[in-house]
Amino acid sequence: MSGTTTAAARCRRETGAGANRWVVLVVLCVSLLLVALDATVLHVAVPAVTEDLRPGGIELLWIVDVYPLVCASLLILFGTLGDRVGRRRILLLGYSLFGVASGLAAFSDSAHMLIGARALLGVGGAMIMPATLSILRQVFPDRRERALAIGIWSAVAAVGAAVGPLLGGFLLEHFWWGSVFLVNIPLMLVSLPIGRLLLPESKGDGKGPWDVVGALMGAAALFGLVLGVKRLGGGEAPFSPFTLVPLLAGAALMVAFVRRQRRREHPLVDLRMFSRPAFSTSVCCIVLAMLALVGLELIAAQYLQLVLGLSPLETGLRLLPLTVAAMAAGLAGAKLLRRFGPRAMVCSGFCVTAAAVITLLPMGGRDNTGLLLFGFVLLGFGLEMTLFGAYESMLSEAPPAQAGGAAAIGETSYQLGAGIGIALLGSVMNAAYTPRLSSVPGVPASDSKAAGHSLGEAYEVAARLGGHPGAVLRQVARDSFVHGLHVTLLVSAGLLLLGAVMALRLPRVMECEAPAAGSAEIPAPREVASSRVSV
Repeated sequence: MSGTTTAAARCRRETGAGANRWVVLVVLCVSLLLVALDATVLHVAVPAVTEDLRPGGIELLWIVDVYPLVCASLLILFGTLGDRVGRRRILLLGYSLFGVASGLAAFSDSAHMLIGARALLGVGGAMIMPATLSILRQVFPDRRERALAIGIWSAVAAVGAAVGPLLGGFLLEHFWWGSVFLVNIPLMLVSLPIGRLLLPESKGDGKGPWDVVGALMGAAALFGLVLGVKRLGGGEAPFSPFTLVPLLAGAALMVAFVRRQRRREHPLVDLRMFSRPAFSTSVCCIVLAMLALVGLELIAAQYLQLVLGLSPLETGLRLLPLTVAAMAAGLAGAKLLRRFGPRAMVCSGFCVTAAAVITLLPMGGRDNTGLLLFGFVLLGFGLEMTLFGAYESMLSEAPPAQAGGAAAIGETSYQLGAGIGIALLGSVMNAAYTPRLSSVPGVPASDSKAAGHSLGEAYEVAARLGGHPGAVLRQVARDSFVHGLHVTLLVSAGLLLLGAVMALRLPRVMECEAPAAGSAEIPAPREVASSRVSV
């Protein structure tokens, strides 16, 4: 009796089972919160950074973009490395690097130093993000509990993305711009010893050597693809060498990476996972959901500020209901998933989001607070239902030994979907906006052409012209932007309905079988308890 009880207690200590698994979830959520905060907290500090460090246009672009670019590129590398050497080890190294890089960023005295520090933050983020999901997969072997944990995890991600700009604004009102980075350090100093004490260690099966060449090849491929997509989203011409070369190089390296993984006996990423309809469909749903979310959020923010004339703080408050609804959907997601199953949940999430987009079509030149509130709540709830169901299905479908690689694939899909959304919906918006400004009565052709670049530039040209021509140009530009917004919303609705059709390939019911004997699964708490009773 005592020997079995001792073995059961040791199993709980090693796996984080029992009540401790919820403490582990708190630690993992704090990790995710820091990474999500750092992705958006700098946005409001850009003017202060520009005034202090005087970066050039290209340098400023790299200051903002280098963090998500490096992070997205290295997710698969560190996700698979965690499967090999230990996921907790990679997570703790990520904590350390994130804290050091935060200090370097806070006290940067040049643009180049800040770019380097932000790149190191991206490396730390790439260590942390897949590790949180893969450890969560290990600590919660019971799918019903894991669904609840993923719901809390995704709700925290939504909070971090929304709180980042608000926290940054608060810190800038009271301190200098470096304080937006210093806030990471005390949290990391607390998370590092707590994580070392409480987080369980886990690895994959450890068969074969880790494919270093393949890992670097995959990182370079993702770097090129994400860089090209970000340049497209930033308004670069599609056939510009600075856009085309990264895209072509990234695509070529990705093809080579896939071929290499298929040939190897022990690949970094088991591409056979994509032959499973639930896994491949979940990945595609994540891309489509993020494509719609990020593109719509960007255009909505421009509409609120440039058309309705709201301040940045007022704009953030208007978008806050979207985040609150996403949090609610994340917390309710586990119950909804158990009741309706992955297929119905993800499909319904896409349909609710499409309905929200169509609801927002009456948006015009005048403020309609009730319409925006209702539309944003629907949008946040529907998108979170979609992302939650897709992430849960993807993670549950992946073999436990490939948990880090699967988590990295999910996070990479998230980042690529966001980049493609900005590029695609931004291009649709520009295609609908620009033609109406090609010739404005009473406005010189050169000024009309300049106004066609963006609504903000149109306002600058109108202010310079003044008088009746300036007023006409301003009105035409606003009307053209609203027209482009409507076209973009219709395209988004079509993509979301496509996602709903795609989600029909997901399983109808949520299967919750017990882990097979001898597998890499972690025994559920009730299984440990039953072994004690049987003895």
